[in-house]
Amino acid sequence: MNHLRITAALAMLLAIPSFAQSNAKATFERLQTLNGTWEGKANDGKPVKVVFRSTSGGSALVSEILGDENMITVFHLDNDRLLMTHYCAAGNQPRMLASASPDGKTVTFRFIDGTNIPSPKAGHMSALVINMPDANHHTEDWTFVENGKETKEHFEAVRAKASM
Repeated sequence: MNHLRITAALAMLLAIPSFAQSNAKATFERLQTLNGTWEGKANDGKPVKVVFRSTSGGSALVSEILGDENMITVFHLDNDRLLMTHYCAAGNQPRMLASASPDGKTVTFRFIDGTNIPSPKAGHMSALVINMPDANHHTEDWTFVENGKETKEHFEAVRAKASM
């Protein structure tokens, strides 16, 4: 009986990496559906334009926020993880690790490390939540932290219609 339990436990442990890998890959594929131009408003009422484009043979997705402070974010798989690097107007590059909601419509990225961030108190993006309720709408919730104080930025975006 103990052999059965040990075998079952080992099988479950061995299955975890393949599940995580397929989950990261599925989440990345879901993010790639954002490919295109998006328009909307930020929480301060200012217009926002975000352009997503697949690059590097489909191995990376670039998001460019166009406005007062153009910023780029690159999403990519790292084996069984989905990561992003945000090239921020603050002059640093935080990296974040993704986790997806069970339905795959919400992806939450949390800070893991970064470059040009001299101390934990230095201002940097610490989180991003992307919600994709359908093919033509998405929201982005960005969290910037400096000296322990969080500032939130919310974008609501609609897929731009292609001009003929």
